[in-house]
Amino acid sequence: MAGLCALLVAGALFVAATASMVGGVAGFYVPPPGPAAACGLKVGYYRDRCPHAEDIVRGVVGAAVLRDPGVGAGLIRMLFHDCFVEGCDASVLLDPSPANPQPEKLAPPNNPSLRGFEVIDAAKAAVEAACQGVVSCADVVAFAARDASFFLSNSRVAFQMPAGRLDGRYSNASRALDFLPPPTFNLAQLVANFAVKGLSVEDMVVLSGAHTVGRSHCSSFVPDRLAAPSDIDPSFAFTLRGQCPASPSPGNDPTVVQDAVTPNTLDSQYYKNVLAHRALFTSDASLLASPATAKMVVDNANIPGWWEDRFKEAMVKLAAVEVKTGGNGEVRRNCRAVN
Repeated sequence: MAGLCALLVAGALFVAATASMVGGVAGFYVPPPGPAAACGLKVGYYRDRCPHAEDIVRGVVGAAVLRDPGVGAGLIRMLFHDCFVEGCDASVLLDPSPANPQPEKLAPPNNPSLRGFEVIDAAKAAVEAACQGVVSCADVVAFAARDASFFLSNSRVAFQMPAGRLDGRYSNASRALDFLPPPTFNLAQLVANFAVKGLSVEDMVVLSGAHTVGRSHCSSFVPDRLAAPSDIDPSFAFTLRGQCPASPSPGNDPTVVQDAVTPNTLDSQYYKNVLAHRALFTSDASLLASPATAKMVVDNANIPGWWEDRFKEAMVKLAAVEVKTGGNGEVRRNCRAVN
C-alpha cells in the first residue's frame, strides 16, 4: 500500500478505537479530505494512454444492465466486497489456483451470491483489445460500479470516478469473513466496521442505500428477522414467509427482491422501506437505532436528490479504500489470475 494511503487507514483505525460514544453509537468519523487524490487516484487517469477506456467499460456495462438489471446491482456490490477486504485491488476477481485454492470469491459472503464477474471479464477484454496492459482490473471494477449506478438510477446518479489503482496479488477467503459486515450486524458493529476502512457513519448509512436494488437469499434474513421477534412489519413478514422456507438450506434457499417497491431502480425508496419497517436485514433496521442515523434515514427518504448526491460522494470514497499504487500491485492481463 502506498505510504499516504497507509497513513489514512491508520488514522481511521485510531479514530475508530478512540471515538466517543454519542447516543450509544461511536462518534462521527470524518476521514481526511480527498481520499482519492491522497491515494494517487485522479479523474481522467487514462486520458493519454487509453483515452476510450471509460467509454468502453460504460458500453459493456450498459448493455449488460439492459439485459439484466440484477447484474448492475451485482456490480455495485462487487466494488464494496472488493474494497472492504484487501482494498480496491480486484482481489475478489481471482479464481482458485493450485497456489491459492481458496480466494475471496469462494467465501460465503461472495459465493454463490456475488454477480457480474462475466461483465468485468467482457469489459476487461474490450479494453485490452484497445490498449493492451494499461487498464487495471481494479479500475474496471470501479468504473463498472459507477456505470451501473448511472444506468440503474436512470442517470440521476452520475459522477466521475478517479482511477489509477493497481491489481493485488493476494486473495484469501478467510479475509472476506473477517472484514465484510454480515446482515445481522447492529448499528455499533456497522459503525466500527466502516470506520476501520476510513468511512464515516454517514457513509455507512448512504452506502446502505444500495440495498434498494438486487436480490437476497432467504438465509440472509430468515433466522433473525422471521424466526425470531423483530420490528419487521407483520404484513411484510407474512409475504416473505410465503417466499422463503422456514429453514433455508443450501439446496433450498430462494432469493427475494431487496426493495419490493422499485426493485430495479437505484433510488431512495430503501429509506422509505426502513422507516416503514419493510427492510430485509437486521443491519437495515439498525439504522433507526440512534437519533443521528434515524435523522439521516428520514432526510434520505424525504428530501429529493439528497441521497443521490451523497451516494456519489460515498462511492468515490469507497473506491479509494486501501488502493495499491507504485510497486504494491500490477496490471493483470487476465482479471482472474495474477500475471
